Amino acid sequence: MKQPVIEYPPLDYEAARQRMVDAQIRPAQVNDPRIIAAMRRVPRELAVPESMREFAYADQSLPLPDGRVLTEPRVAARMLQVAAPQEGERVLVVAAGTGYLVTLASAMQEGLRIDALESDAPLAAIGRSLCQTFAPEVTWHAGPLSAGVPGNAPYDLILIDGAVRTIPPALVAQCAPDGRIVAPIWPVDGVPSVCIVQPTADGTATRAIFDANVPLLPELAPAPAFSFDAYA
Repeated sequence: MKQPVIEYPPLDYEAARQRMVDAQIRPAQVNDPRIIAAMRRVPRELAVPESMREFAYADQSLPLPDGRVLTEPRVAARMLQVAAPQEGERVLVVAAGTGYLVTLASAMQEGLRIDALESDAPLAAIGRSLCQTFAPEVTWHAGPLSAGVPGNAPYDLILIDGAVRTIPPALVAQCAPDGRIVAPIWPVDGVPSVCIVQPTADGTATRAIFDANVPLLPELAPAPAFSFDAYA
């Protein structure tokens, strides 16, 4: 006997978004009302490939092509809270990917001048589409993540949406003297933490704010060191 086909109702993304904010974001020490409002509005399901939309509001990072991920919602929210963008600031989002973090930044604070940098064209296509509707003032750039966007520097705030071992020198150089870089940093012998990095006369000063299990950005991961031991 042929089994009946069970049809499930379509997922209510709006309801799922509100549950995400109430169950994941607000309990995670996110108390900036601008972030809460932005996350209630920005559709995270449009920041993932269509085949993964039913998982868009899961409490986890979501895998994207080429080793990239969509950072889990609570980490994205807390990064923005640490960054605390203010009206009139020039902002660069590196590894903007599918556009969720950069769209949240735009939604939480009017009057930002935001550049989004992405080297992966298929991911950027998703991000551009999201921004076209929800953050049309964001300017997208294609190019190596480590190079930044020197023509528009200096930046008051640089956000890196993915973990790095160290901040690329070009990004440090593009940060304003009184600006800050907010990024997950994953030391070789440590745990990944979202940090604030600020330029100093001697280089940079780094302050870890909270631990965050964010994968390394493949493009910014250092190449494996050559060792004769591997051939012993």
